[in-house]
Amino acid sequence: MPSERRHPLDPRARQLLRTLIGRHIQDGEPVGSQTLAKHAGLDVSAATIRNILADLEEAGLLASPHTSAGRIPTAQGYRVFVDSLLQVKPLRASEMDRLRGELGAAGGQHSLLGSASELVSAMTHFVGVVSVPSREQLAFRHIDFLPLDGQRLMAIIVFADHEVQNRIFQTRRSFQLGELERVANYLNQQFAGRPLGDIRAALVEELRHARDEMEALLSHTMELAEQALVPGDEDMLLAGQNRLIGVQDLSDLDRLRELFEAFARKREILQLLERTMRAPGVRIFIGEETGLAPLEGMSLVTAPYGAGGRTLGVLGVIGPSRMAYERVIPVVQATASLLGAALQPEP
Repeated sequence: MPSERRHPLDPRARQLLRTLIGRHIQDGEPVGSQTLAKHAGLDVSAATIRNILADLEEAGLLASPHTSAGRIPTAQGYRVFVDSLLQVKPLRASEMDRLRGELGAAGGQHSLLGSASELVSAMTHFVGVVSVPSREQLAFRHIDFLPLDGQRLMAIIVFADHEVQNRIFQTRRSFQLGELERVANYLNQQFAGRPLGDIRAALVEELRHARDEMEALLSHTMELAEQALVPGDEDMLLAGQNRLIGVQDLSDLDRLRELFEAFARKREILQLLERTMRAPGVRIFIGEETGLAPLEGMSLVTAPYGAGGRTLGVLGVIGPSRMAYERVIPVVQATASLLGAALQPEP
């Protein structure tokens, strides 16, 4: 990613770039040398400011719109700004209390994730996005099997966050009620509290070493668990898309339509979120760094959330590159942290 290592700046250039981007984020207009002379706090001539701005433009950090004598930051300019010039302050105590209160009031995982997405959208006035953790990663509390008709069964799974899922599937043969009860009892006694993916791996290992009467039980357990404990198809929740309508930087209706179509498809944005799953802390994608054409001129600020030592998903905010990063970053960071704490399984 571009950074100040590629664009070494002296203190005056740093201060002018910081001031120009701050004014542009605030007003949405190109910033001229007279405005910078008034607000940058530098004791230099207007001619010196113009020379520094010309150097910043030559370095690819600023651009000059044809209709104005002022300058605006490029995506590379925003990158230098967020990497080395931005001063981020923690959220106020009242805002942290709001996050804790509203996340604490949500019931069940889906409601909790939806609340997190809505909260970051409301607090930043942009789009809140959160990837939904696969049930594969979450611990289950209890399972029961019910025979339906023929070789169809229903698995009733209660997860550690109290969500209940009913999954209907077809088996290779019919099972007696007693067999189903024994399999359910075995899973509940041996594996309650463990993630679903771990259970299947553990069953494979146990089946490899099983002998005599245990072999039949584990074989039946494997057959049912393979189908009953597969991941669901949830992927991502979005909130606040309509907040982008009327944003000054998104006045082009065709561009706005492309952006909303990308939100509807979800696939590309979800893949972008998944790229940040293993990276700790806040990640910022600016403009073309997202690799998605509909997000040109947009920025994505993300942070992973997790529970029990596992990364479960990613929370983020999508908005124009001209966003108040010093505001958005702590909102995303704090919400992801509190979301992970809320998802911790009960002891």
